[in-house]
Amino acid sequence: MAECTHDCNSCGQDCSKRDFQVAPHKDSKIKKVIGIISGKGGVGKSLVTSLLAARVNKDGFKTAILDADITGPSIPESFGVGDERAQAVEGQDALNPVVTGSGIQLMSMNFLLQNENDPVIWRGPVIAGAVKQFWTDVIWKDVDFMFVDMPPGTGDVPLTVFQSLPVDGIIVVSSPQQLVRVIVEKAVNMANMMNIPILGIVENMSYVKCPDCGKEITVFGKSNIDEIAKSFNIPVLARIPMQEQTSRAVDAGDIESLDIPEIQSAASVVEKLLK
Repeated sequence: MAECTHDCNSCGQDCSKRDFQVAPHKDSKIKKVIGIISGKGGVGKSLVTSLLAARVNKDGFKTAILDADITGPSIPESFGVGDERAQAVEGQDALNPVVTGSGIQLMSMNFLLQNENDPVIWRGPVIAGAVKQFWTDVIWKDVDFMFVDMPPGTGDVPLTVFQSLPVDGIIVVSSPQQLVRVIVEKAVNMANMMNIPILGIVENMSYVKCPDCGKEITVFGKSNIDEIAKSFNIPVLARIPMQEQTSRAVDAGDIESLDIPEIQSAASVVEKLLK
């Protein structure tokens, strides 16, 4: 069925309940799809996506990342595969994902550009179509959990993902700033309108731990994430600290080597979907 292209608020129909899902490539096998979203940019969705995929992979599950942030992809660099390019499958109109050192399958717009620094100057519907093709034209091999890293906001791409992919749950990423309620509320309201289960909230940049005394310093002020989560009746899955080692690993393309204990609780919630 074609994707909805009109203003659903005025058509008199509940388009969120219509079947817009598209099938993945016939040779793909994907068990669970988890969306990583936020109501605004700069809160660390790509970092949380990468940490979750790496942690769940270390726990023995086969993981993949569909990088739906078409105009601002950062996943390839974090995994040290920014110079890689997606390869066509011989004899088929399909692509193989790029595979990281630990076996995580990735697909990102950067893998299709001649130069990774080339800008993608496309309008929304074209971008949304590219995301859909990452689902239909890539052969994802025996994936237990696919994490979809979405751009900020509630526009074309999140709508396409929620309608076209069989999303089993979403994780909302926020930061401990005054705008956090607005950030969370936008994402939660969209998920509820689309009937997508919300697994919980991950607060990124939650605090800095003093290297000398171990005291937790709240750079952005006291967090009110617990109260916000309670008001929406969703759990706080993790609080990720700001750490120099994290920045170094991401810049070096070595995110798979990181051991961030705080992400384990969020990973465990995801893994229960297959237990």
